[in-house]
Amino acid sequence: MISLYRWCPGQAHGTWTELPDLPEGGKIPADEVWWLDLDDPSPEEEALVFGKFLKVHPLTLEDVSRPRREADHAAHLPKAEEFPDYLFVIANTLEVADQPGPDGHHPAAVRQLSAVLTHQVLITHHYQPLPAVTECKQFLYRHAAQAGRGPDYLFHRILDEIVDEFAPAVDRVTDRLEDIELAMFDAPSRHMLAELIRVKRAVVALRKTLILQREVLARLMRGEFELVDEREIAYYRNVFDHLVRYTELIEGAREMVSDLMQTHLAAVSNQLNGIMKTLTMFSIVGVVCTLIAGVYGMNFENMPEIKWQYGYPFAIGLMAVAAVVMLGLFRWRKWI
Repeated sequence: MISLYRWCPGQAHGTWTELPDLPEGGKIPADEVWWLDLDDPSPEEEALVFGKFLKVHPLTLEDVSRPRREADHAAHLPKAEEFPDYLFVIANTLEVADQPGPDGHHPAAVRQLSAVLTHQVLITHHYQPLPAVTECKQFLYRHAAQAGRGPDYLFHRILDEIVDEFAPAVDRVTDRLEDIELAMFDAPSRHMLAELIRVKRAVVALRKTLILQREVLARLMRGEFELVDEREIAYYRNVFDHLVRYTELIEGAREMVSDLMQTHLAAVSNQLNGIMKTLTMFSIVGVVCTLIAGVYGMNFENMPEIKWQYGYPFAIGLMAVAAVVMLGLFRWRKWI
């Protein structure tokens, strides 16, 4: 579906139009600002916008339509490319489920948002509803005059919402790692190691997305592109600062995962050493008792205890005394 937000100078509010009649060649009245939002568009709608209204490079169209053409693959990684007539940017959004899955965790999916900017037009393209786009639309309902600042300002609003979507996911990862750290010393287990591996995969995926997205924001805030006005660079810098903070947090989480995996291995090793020490002590006690039983099991005629009526209780008592003495010795040496 194609939605058009059209802002004209002197108007208090812009107007939204569903399935608009678009002019060829992207020629719109001077001083107007248009925002075309393509929400789960059909191939025909994509051809209308990226072929008739604003003709883009075939490689741009290939990147834009990748989620539909390669549904089994992940979203395209963030990137920014400048062409003679437009600026093309891909950003990744994070969609976290409200309800936990069967494993008790909130599944997250990375979505692709493609954007094409000119001096007067912003085109956003996505195949799933994105909260960042919805929030920007609501912002325009409240502050319609802000659309007059241009497509670069509107796109900054969308990027700001996209970056903020990573905050709950990063906080959830760090909180989970802290819980694992507290529980690890009490009862390290195979389940805990599997949980660490799952968290590590999530951290690696978040880190890759955040680092590439940070590079895109860095290029936008440096004034590298002519289509980003100088007065808007400060706003892009603010978004970049938020993204740097989340990237540093996820870097810390990545290091913490590695440290916890090493700690888990050490804890399991110490646990195994404790078990082996306990078994060794009981084995030593058993060896002493076996020695006593072996001596009295030889049945030589000249052994005085063989025909003694208290010989059996004496042997059992001797074994018990030896076991108690050995355990007392272990405790005195602080081995147990």
